[in-house]
Amino acid sequence: MADEMTATTSSRSDAPGGRPSGPGGRPSGPGGPGGPGGRKFFRRKKVCKFCTEKIDAISYRDVRLLQGFVAERGKIVPRRLTGVCTTHQRRLSKAIKQARNIALLPFAARF
Repeated sequence: MADEMTATTSSRSDAPGGRPSGPGGRPSGPGGPGGPGGRKFFRRKKVCKFCTEKIDAISYRDVRLLQGFVAERGKIVPRRLTGVCTTHQRRLSKAIKQARNIALLPFAARF
C-alpha cells in the first residue's frame, strides 16, 4: 500500500517529455500557456468611451446613455467589462443611482 503511494506520486512530478511541470500541472515550455504559438486570440485594450468622445458631464437625465451601462437585471456593469476609466465610472454610477431614485431607471428587472 505504501509502495503504491510513492510510485504514483513520483510519476506525477514529471510531465511527459521529461520537463518539470509548471503551475497548475501544465508543462512550462517555450510555447507558454496556450501551447506552441502563444495565445489563441488577441484581446484589444478597452478605451474609455467618455474620454474618447470628450464627454465631461454625465447627466442622470440621459437615460439612453445610462442604460448601456446597466445590465438586464438592473445591476451597474463593472469597469473591467465596459472599459470606462475610474473617474468616469464613479460619475456614471452616481448618475445611475440618481436616475433610479427619481424613477428614470429601474432598480431591478421585472419577472
